[in-house]
Amino acid sequence: MIERLDKVEERYKEIQEKLSTDEVIQDVKKTTELSKELSSLEDVVNAYNEYKTILNGITEAKEMENDKELGEFAKEELERLMPLKEEKEGELEILLIPKDPNDEKNVIVEIRGAAGGDEANIFAGDLFDMYTKYAESKGWSYEVTNEEKGTSGGFSQIEFIIKGTGAYSRLKYESGAHRVQRVPVTETQGRVHTSTATVLVMPEAEELDFDLDMNEVRIDITRSSGCGGQGVNTTDSAVRLTHIPTGIVVYSQTERSQIKNKEKAIKILKTRLYDLKQREKEEKEGAERRSKIGTGDRSEKIRTYNFPQNRLTDHRINFTLMQLDRVMLGKLDEVIDALIAEDQKRKLENSVI
Repeated sequence: MIERLDKVEERYKEIQEKLSTDEVIQDVKKTTELSKELSSLEDVVNAYNEYKTILNGITEAKEMENDKELGEFAKEELERLMPLKEEKEGELEILLIPKDPNDEKNVIVEIRGAAGGDEANIFAGDLFDMYTKYAESKGWSYEVTNEEKGTSGGFSQIEFIIKGTGAYSRLKYESGAHRVQRVPVTETQGRVHTSTATVLVMPEAEELDFDLDMNEVRIDITRSSGCGGQGVNTTDSAVRLTHIPTGIVVYSQTERSQIKNKEKAIKILKTRLYDLKQREKEEKEGAERRSKIGTGDRSEKIRTYNFPQNRLTDHRINFTLMQLDRVMLGKLDEVIDALIAEDQKRKLENSVI
């Protein structure tokens, strides 16, 4: 572990020196890349410096152990420092786990009502409320890019961007099929029904991540179909983009301005293509994907929301919480923290420190 920490510290100092050179200062792209890398190494370097201070303290205390006057003090120091050493080693092991380069990014979330008809759409709306309340509790903002409302409430599909530092690091475990068990508002006999909504979470692609060739994109301008006021419904402002090589289609209609809808659609298309690129890379790497918490696929059943029993169960890590009412109000941290802890545990088991 020490050898790896020395290399991280060496790289940290190397980046600091590069950032002060004229060549890098004049290259915005390179400056951005190096600044991000520097920031990603900072926590490791700071923790390593604290660890070295602890080790020096232990060495000094051991040298004083046999001293008649300072022996008792040295013993007390060792009793204080040894647990700190173990604690810091555990912290460093976690910090040395390779970081997901997308963790600090904004996210694009798509929720669809799946099996269960109207109730599935209503549940999709409940999930949208849950995630946006969670975003607000974190001081993040959100913006709807496309929505198709259900006939009895909720959404057959809704797509939105959550903007905030670290949004992807917290929400990336949410992709998959979410199952709800409850008595629907449309049920007259009081029977519990099971319905499903699917969630897809993608890191928002940045300019440095993906170059989109607009010659490979077909642009169609249509009349907006959603509810959004008179302006939306009477102007040809909705934009549909089709990426010809992959067949990926995105749609944006929430803005009255065609230009703004086009900007949003391009951002979403870049994100979908970047996500596709990342998944292809993970498939090649294989082992890393198998060690993850879930596959990130929309079809994977990840969680059950049992309303009669006020119970949430995450099937990937066998985690149960008897506080579903709080979760639906956006109190997701306990669930997400459990997922992160298990993810770190699995990565530690699959890594060589």
